[in-house]
Amino acid sequence: MEKKIGNLFKGDKVIWMVFLFLCLISIVEVFSASSTLTYKSQSYIGPIMGHASKILMGFFLTIIILNIPCRYFKLMSPFLLAVTGFMLLWVCFVAPKTNDAGRWISILGIKFQPSEIAKGTMILITAQILSAMQRENGADKDAFKFIMWILIPTVLLIGVENLSTAALLFLVILLMMFIGRVPWQQLGKLLGIIAIIGAFALFFVMIVGEEDKEKDSNLTKTEQIDSAHEEKSGVAKAFSSILHRAGTWKTRIKDFVDDKYIAPEDYDLDKNMQVAHANIAIVSSRYIGRGPGNSVERDYLPQAYSDFIYAIIIEEIGLVGAAFVAFLYIILLFRTARIARRCENNFPAFLAMGLALLLVIQATFNMLVAVGLAPVTGQPLPLISRGGTSTIINCAYIGVILSVSRSAKKRKDGLAKAPEETHANNS
Repeated sequence: MEKKIGNLFKGDKVIWMVFLFLCLISIVEVFSASSTLTYKSQSYIGPIMGHASKILMGFFLTIIILNIPCRYFKLMSPFLLAVTGFMLLWVCFVAPKTNDAGRWISILGIKFQPSEIAKGTMILITAQILSAMQRENGADKDAFKFIMWILIPTVLLIGVENLSTAALLFLVILLMMFIGRVPWQQLGKLLGIIAIIGAFALFFVMIVGEEDKEKDSNLTKTEQIDSAHEEKSGVAKAFSSILHRAGTWKTRIKDFVDDKYIAPEDYDLDKNMQVAHANIAIVSSRYIGRGPGNSVERDYLPQAYSDFIYAIIIEEIGLVGAAFVAFLYIILLFRTARIARRCENNFPAFLAMGLALLLVIQATFNMLVAVGLAPVTGQPLPLISRGGTSTIINCAYIGVILSVSRSAKKRKDGLAKAPEETHANNS
C-alpha cells in the first residue's frame, strides 16, 4: 500500500505537502466564501462541488505532467507560442466583452483566459533561451533581444485588457533574466525605459481615463457604453475603444493613493465596496479569527471567493492562519530554489524557478491587495481562490515543478555549476 502511494506522489515531497495544504484550504475557504453563489444558484452544495471538481481535475493533471520527463517540455514551445498568439489576438479583437473587459474566450462551451496560458508559455520560452545562450560570463547579449521580441508583443496584447497580469508576467520574466545572468547593462537600460514608459502611461491614464460615475438607471450597461462612445468622435473614439479600461485603472489608482481620513459614519460603502468590506473582515477577526465557516463579510464582499479570499481567511482563521498560508508560498519558492540549484542542466532549473516565481509573486499581489497595501488588481490567490481554468493551469505548473524535481539530472555535489561547465553543457 505504501509503495502504491509512493508511486502516486512522485517528486519532491515538500512541494506535494504545500500543494495539498493549499488545495485543502481552498476547498474549506471557498465553501465558506461562496454564500452569494449559493444564494444565486439556490444550491447549498453546487458551487463548492464545481470548485472541488476543478481541483480534482487539476490534481490528476498534476500527476500526468509530473510523469513527463522535463526535457520533453521544450518540444511544446512552438505549439504553445502559436496557440497563445492566436488566442490573445482573438480575445483582443473578436471575443465579446465581460464586465467591460475582454479577457475570456469560449471553446466548446469551456471559458478560459488566454493570459493564463500565455504566462506559462513565456516562462517556458524564456527558460529555453536563457539555458541555450549561457556563456562563461553569463547569458549571451542576444538572449535579451530574443526574449524581448517575444515578451513585448505578448505583454501589450495582455495589457490592453488585463494590465495587472501583464505587469506580473513582465516582472517574472525580468527576475528570470536576472537569475539567468543577463548582462547588468541591458537590465539597467530596460529598467530605465520601464520607468519612463510607466511615468508616461500613468500620466496618460490620469488624463484620458474617465472615472466611473453613476449612469442613468433606465439604461442598460450596453446602452450606457454605446451612449458614451457616441459622445466621442475621431481619434478620441478610437482611443476609447482601445483603452476602455483606462477609467478603471484611474479609479483604482486614485482610490489607493487617497489617504484622506473619512469618519466611519461618512464612509460610502457602495463607492469602494471591496476595499471597505475587506478591511471590516480583517478588523473583525480580532487576531484569532471567527472560526472556519463563520465569516460575516462573505455576504457583502464582492469576489469574496476569488480576488479577496485572503481577507476571508484572515476573518475566519485569524492572523496565525493567514501567516500560515503566506508561509506555504514561501516554502514553495525556497524549496523550488533548492530543486533548481541541484539541477545539472540550466533549462529545468530556469523553468521551475520561473513557475515558482509566478505563483508566489501573484500570491503576494493578492495578499497585499486584500490587506490594503496595494491597489486592486483582480489577481486571484493561486491554488486557493475559486477559479476554472486558472485553477487547473496552476495545478499544471505544480506538476512541471514536480517533474523537474523527479526527472531532471541532478548534480552529485548539489552545488551550482561552474561557468565552464555551464558553457560545455549548453554547447
